[in-house]
Amino acid sequence: MLALAALAAPLASAQDAQNAAAQPATGAAGLDIPADVIVFGRNDPTLRKPTAIVNGDIITRTDIEQRLALIVAANGAANVPPEELERLRAQVLRNLIDEMLQIQEAAGNEIKVAQSEIQQSYERVASNFKRNPRQMTEYLASIGSSEASIKRQIEGELAWSRLLRRRVEPFVNVGQEEVQSIMARLEAAKGAQEVRVGEIFLSATPETAQDVALNARRIIEQIRQGGSFAAYARQFSEASTAAVGGDLGWLRPEQLPDALADAAREMQIGTLAGPIQIPGGFSILYMTDKRQVLTADPRDAVLSLRQLAIRFPAGLSESQAAARTAEFAAATRAIQGCGAAQEVAQKLQAEVVDNDQIKVRDLPLQLQDLMINLQIGQATPPFGSRTDGVRVLVLCGRDEAESAQAPSFDRIMAQLEEQRVNLRARRYLRDLRRDAIIDYR
Repeated sequence: MLALAALAAPLASAQDAQNAAAQPATGAAGLDIPADVIVFGRNDPTLRKPTAIVNGDIITRTDIEQRLALIVAANGAANVPPEELERLRAQVLRNLIDEMLQIQEAAGNEIKVAQSEIQQSYERVASNFKRNPRQMTEYLASIGSSEASIKRQIEGELAWSRLLRRRVEPFVNVGQEEVQSIMARLEAAKGAQEVRVGEIFLSATPETAQDVALNARRIIEQIRQGGSFAAYARQFSEASTAAVGGDLGWLRPEQLPDALADAAREMQIGTLAGPIQIPGGFSILYMTDKRQVLTADPRDAVLSLRQLAIRFPAGLSESQAAARTAEFAAATRAIQGCGAAQEVAQKLQAEVVDNDQIKVRDLPLQLQDLMINLQIGQATPPFGSRTDGVRVLVLCGRDEAESAQAPSFDRIMAQLEEQRVNLRARRYLRDLRRDAIIDYR
């Protein structure tokens, strides 16, 4: 800053200096700042401004803002409070530093990710958004992000994954006796509860524990307000499962650390728990699903459904919509079989959609218990809104769930190996952070 001031000083004329000196000071925080300030140079927001230098590599403000735009868009948060944006921005910088360290370490081990592989992954991401690559690039630009930002994240994930396969996985051993012991315990535990949970893990030291816990509570609040758990896990979780949205897969609560196991036993589907302190940091859990070990789960039943839907024209009053909904409810309540449903739909001018391959567990939580207890030919109560329309589901058929099979020997071994790789990966990244030279700007 002193060098910049020395260069700019000769540009001001003596008269400018006299005029400036004649102006009263602002007095802000005791500073002697003239009211009529002359700024030398131009602040161009399109310039890439460095905010951190990690072992010599620059992370710019543009990098941060473009990654932040992805998070905001992924959570559908059009109006994020300024204080929340600042917190997210700080978290994004931490993520980018970790990403940079991972890419640097991979490069130091002569691991390179080909541009063709990055492009293929980018095309898969675009297809998940139901766009081709060109459309995806245009969409990213429209939300303030870029193709380069996503590709950088893809490169980091691929490079780190390959590094772990080379430097960590070969040294992780799982004995056959361990796997056979788990299989025996599963058989003995037939009928016990299994859960499918997502986790966001945030590392902490005794010195940072308070701040990390506060950060975790803010993340929980954002998710409860409609944010995507998978999106937050992908961006903020420091576990290797971040790449799959934090999904830990199916497991018994006993397989989790004690504090997480206690929480998982009490959680209901669709709920959050945390922040939960565990060795090394804090975890946030999200309960995706539950089932019983090696027992047929009614939520795995496959349904044949017929949907009847009515939509409300623009300008329809509240009372008119309520009357139309009541008429729809009365008519569908009397349905006896899917054949009759077609007749009712014609009378009500309702749209009809059929689907023969819907699992109960794939329906919204509010409908799952309804469908489990529904008899063939019956319809659900109406559901929906004035904006999206009102609809009912008629149960045309049901293929009951078969008894679940025990996971294979190979599957159990793979899960144990993944857990141990995950633990060593956390330690590896922690060591990279300790050795890094980071210059914040």
